[in-house]
Amino acid sequence: MGIRGFLIGTASAMALLNGAAHAQTSGAAAQPADDNEIVVTGFRASLAQSIEAKRKADAIIDSVSSEDVGKFPNTNVAEALTLVPGVTVDRAFGQGEKVSILGTDPALNRTLLNGQTVASADWFILDNPGRTFNYALLAPQLVNRVDVYKSPEPRIDEGSLGGTVNVLTRKPLELKPFVVAGSLSYLYNDRSRKGDVQGSALVSWRNDSKTFGILASFQRAKDRLRRDGLESYGTISANFWNGVNDAKTSSLPQSMIPVAPNPADQITGTGTCTGACATTLLANPNAKFPNAFGTSYFEQGRERLTYSATAQWKPVDQLTITADWLRIDATYDNLNQSLFAFPGNTWNSAGTLNGLTVQDGIVKKASFTNALSVLDAQYRIAEMHSQTFHGQIGWDDVHWDLNVEGGISDADGGTKKQVFLEFLNRTNYTVDISGAPDKPGTITYGANVLGNPAAFVTATDWSGNLVNKPTTDKERYAQADFGLKFDGVLKRIQIGYKYRKHETAQAYEGVGLAGANAFAVPASQFNTRIVKDNYLSGFNGINDEMARRFIIDGNSMVNYVQGRPNLPTPSKFAATEFTAGNWDIQEQIHAVYAQANFDAGGFRGNFGVRYVHTATNSAGYVCKPGAACNAQADWVWQTTKTSYDNVLPSVNIIADVKKDLVFRFAAAQVIARPNYADETNYFWLSDQIGTGGGGNPDLKPYKSNNFNASLEWYLAPRAILSGEVFYKDISNYILTQTAPEQHFNVTRNMVTTYQIARPFNAGSAEVKGFAIAYQQSLPFGLGILANYTYSDGSANNGADLPYNSRHQASLSPFFESGPVALRATYTWRSKYFTGIDRGDNMYVRASANVDVSATYNFTKEVGLTVSGMNLTDSQYYAYANTQALPRGVYKNGRKLLATVNVNF
Repeated sequence: MGIRGFLIGTASAMALLNGAAHAQTSGAAAQPADDNEIVVTGFRASLAQSIEAKRKADAIIDSVSSEDVGKFPNTNVAEALTLVPGVTVDRAFGQGEKVSILGTDPALNRTLLNGQTVASADWFILDNPGRTFNYALLAPQLVNRVDVYKSPEPRIDEGSLGGTVNVLTRKPLELKPFVVAGSLSYLYNDRSRKGDVQGSALVSWRNDSKTFGILASFQRAKDRLRRDGLESYGTISANFWNGVNDAKTSSLPQSMIPVAPNPADQITGTGTCTGACATTLLANPNAKFPNAFGTSYFEQGRERLTYSATAQWKPVDQLTITADWLRIDATYDNLNQSLFAFPGNTWNSAGTLNGLTVQDGIVKKASFTNALSVLDAQYRIAEMHSQTFHGQIGWDDVHWDLNVEGGISDADGGTKKQVFLEFLNRTNYTVDISGAPDKPGTITYGANVLGNPAAFVTATDWSGNLVNKPTTDKERYAQADFGLKFDGVLKRIQIGYKYRKHETAQAYEGVGLAGANAFAVPASQFNTRIVKDNYLSGFNGINDEMARRFIIDGNSMVNYVQGRPNLPTPSKFAATEFTAGNWDIQEQIHAVYAQANFDAGGFRGNFGVRYVHTATNSAGYVCKPGAACNAQADWVWQTTKTSYDNVLPSVNIIADVKKDLVFRFAAAQVIARPNYADETNYFWLSDQIGTGGGGNPDLKPYKSNNFNASLEWYLAPRAILSGEVFYKDISNYILTQTAPEQHFNVTRNMVTTYQIARPFNAGSAEVKGFAIAYQQSLPFGLGILANYTYSDGSANNGADLPYNSRHQASLSPFFESGPVALRATYTWRSKYFTGIDRGDNMYVRASANVDVSATYNFTKEVGLTVSGMNLTDSQYYAYANTQALPRGVYKNGRKLLATVNVNF
């Protein structure tokens, strides 16, 4: 029997169980349950309540709560969620920004604020707008509780394969008559060696009769981070140095190169690779090597200002009117300086190889004569602004309840401006990656090149570019929910309707500093300096040249470029990539649902169905057939319309097997819509290595049959040991496929062939696994939380699923006695696949993270907390296909935070 037939049978059985239905008084079931509350501050005082709440929950839900007003356990909400079994985070920039649930891609899970979608945007220029929520934007002081729904209910918005995260904020009528809470903090980063003051304030007031209340809050967070790294940009095969390149240049002697029948195909040899070099090159044509490899120096100033206000009015007992306002203003200006050897450059390095060693299909070490090195300096102004207005009217009567909500949410973000200069150098060097992964790589020059900024000069044919890449995100919604309450086994019936209109757009314009706009200027002109003595600390295998490289001053570079006469203006038609990067996605969603909640003593739960109609307009520029795609007349704005309907049944069943043993089962059909950027005509190109990627406006949503079951043993008054199994049978899975396409090559000024990766509904996939969780308060003020999750996920073609770690574990022992509270948290996840980049399967190596905190409460109102985050300075190691081919290896530094909290 299929899942739909099973659910119909379940619904029939529940209808037969219900006898005469009588009206009763009950709370609004639409409010999220406090299930499995992992209260990570004040554990001991709240553990008994959280365990009791878990027993009463009607779904499979985990939660993280703040103990006091304005006091969330972590400086980052995503980091707090790592204590939830089955939840992992990605830390590419040192803190949790993306959340995966039960082995699924972050883009396949939804994050809601008080049950609604909040418009947001990313700052990083290489990120395409998607459905992933950036948790770095969320001020933790706003949060009352975060619920993670691992099993859906019809009343909850659809769109998640793994789970739905609902962030709940404070309401004034739920608090004491007058509350003042605040914090003052100092955050220090030991890698950037910079510190900043943080602060938050919250004021809430309500009258004694609880009929009117207002709440306002403000938070300021600032962090000046530095990320040190070793990077490579794509991979090449060894036969690149033997003429398999657009320049038709080989490093072999001309005498070793066969004569081509067509003179136009003849390869020219330079003769730098002879003897053992030539023998090894000819014997290993497909051995892989980084296209480019070097050091990365990334600086960023992050500042987030968050404002919120809530007003509630309760003119009569049954009626509650709520108005919410939230505004976020954030800046993420950054300067990235990559200084790298470029052995894969077609025009400057293909004929420079003079030695190589190969092992297991990898070029472990290669030497070059007068080959290209590059300094790429990119200064980016990045901002994010988001504003949300939300209104809610709720009527809760003895026999029925009605809830009406509506709101608007607007955001803009992305890179407002990029100034990019590229400085070139030609000299001898050796690139050695034989020690990877423990020693990711070393570059050795014959002279002091990395410390000599005068040796790097911009080219007079192409010096860099100016780019603007802003994004916008808009959400409009309205919903109505109606409930009837009963006395029998059937406790409550809910029906509802929701309308959502979402629009996400990206503008992309730029111009190359080329031709008459190019210029020759040495890097030494821009207030250069040698990096600090802790640069690349913690990286194994580096040499003094790499650790003592130079950097330029970003402001000096920007002032120079912007001060040049006749500076060109960025345009969306200046290059193919810019034009194709302009797109607009509009999505309209109509949803209706019906849900029944039942309770037959030791047997309870809910079941129902949600029907959803989705209509999407995907608009963007498309190049006319046969056109060169290098002028505005070659492009046409095209809109592709798609629509689909989904019927999504679900059931949650809870059985009290024994007094201390609870069994839960959930089954559902769910969908997850494609990423916005995947639904567009957008594509990008890498001219040098002939690769690129793009979207597909004809994509359909992921579909999945989800099954979850859990068993909870309440082995002591304040302890629980639980186990959970899950299975997801996913169809319509979106996989990336690579195929040749013809596009205009700006670098070569002609049409060339690119290998373009695009998404398709090409397969199916499954995720299966289990999770074990244990939490207990122990004698002498001690306690522990621990969990382990196993997740086995793969597509039908054997491909790995993005962001699925097969193994994940966390351990958090704590001590709480009197005014003292201590806590340590250790999290670990195994390797995971992140996607396809430049034709390579990208992975991130297994990693661990350690955080600690200590709190001393001087009084009930005043306390001091000292926290250490990322104490091991965990390494983020991304690689292409094998750990022997590092792609991006980074360290972001430890963070120390001292906070004084007050709460009156």
